[in-house]
Amino acid sequence: MSGPMWMPSDPPTAGRLLAWHPQPLPVEPLACLLALALYGAAVVRLRRRGDPWPIARSLAWTTGVATVAAVTCTGIGGYGMTLFSVHMIQHMVLSMLSPILLLLGAPVTLALRALPTAQRGRTGPRELLTAFLRSRFAAVVSSPLFTLPLFIASLYGLYFTPLFDWAMHSWAGHEWMLAHFLAVGLLFFWPIMGIDPAPHRPGHLLRMLELFIGMPFHAFFGIAVMMSNGLLVDWFAHPPVGWHISALGDQTTGGAIAWAFSEVPTLVVLLALLAQWYRSDTRAAARADRQAGRDNDAELTAYNAYLAQLAAADRTAG
Repeated sequence: MSGPMWMPSDPPTAGRLLAWHPQPLPVEPLACLLALALYGAAVVRLRRRGDPWPIARSLAWTTGVATVAAVTCTGIGGYGMTLFSVHMIQHMVLSMLSPILLLLGAPVTLALRALPTAQRGRTGPRELLTAFLRSRFAAVVSSPLFTLPLFIASLYGLYFTPLFDWAMHSWAGHEWMLAHFLAVGLLFFWPIMGIDPAPHRPGHLLRMLELFIGMPFHAFFGIAVMMSNGLLVDWFAHPPVGWHISALGDQTTGGAIAWAFSEVPTLVVLLALLAQWYRSDTRAAARADRQAGRDNDAELTAYNAYLAQLAAADRTAG
């Protein structure tokens, strides 16, 4: 690989995989620190003016950033360029786990509440973000007609074409691939999670359907990798001889990781959707109760009068 990349020389162990070891150009650590700093500054701004912000959202965001750092700023980052199985751990975390946790932090909602409103006649960051959310581009990239094919193509198109080997031959290509994994996951889960504002806001059942449509393709990808009799990519064809690792066996392990990994994120998203559905129904029932209290249950009274009218009409006809 051309560029400032650290490649391990010793065989992998749990300690070496999890040890702090950012790449020579610390792009990922700086990006993670910036994400934490901006989010924290926004939360502080809200609390200084007396607006609450759920601690659970802050914890979710922090955990999401930590998962990104765990697979890019540790030994996993280096071993992921040498072993297919470790690379697949990187891919699954960045595309399936980190996006869910980051979206549970509701960063767009936080930005809309924390950014100041620009003076009349001017356009500030808040206005730009609002314009983006209302734009045609946002509507297209958040549509399931776009996100679902992109989510599927990022698996099959990357590993079953020469694209992966092309990307792995340079530092810029490798960095693009990591950013691509995270971006695709964020786009796919953004409308499904339904926490932040989005151009498309389907009902809970439709969001569950979109989730369940995508996951079988993901599971089948893992099965296809496990059952492959040949190597999918040339980059991992020759593990270091002293490590005594079979390239095909390591690829099979990577396929098993991809197949098994879809279960946990699916469960997390499903639980989040069910919790949102319950809270939505609870709020709707509370609004109905308040309305009934204000108008002395006029809706129920009108409905009962309608039933009485129908019964009287039946008696008259009889």
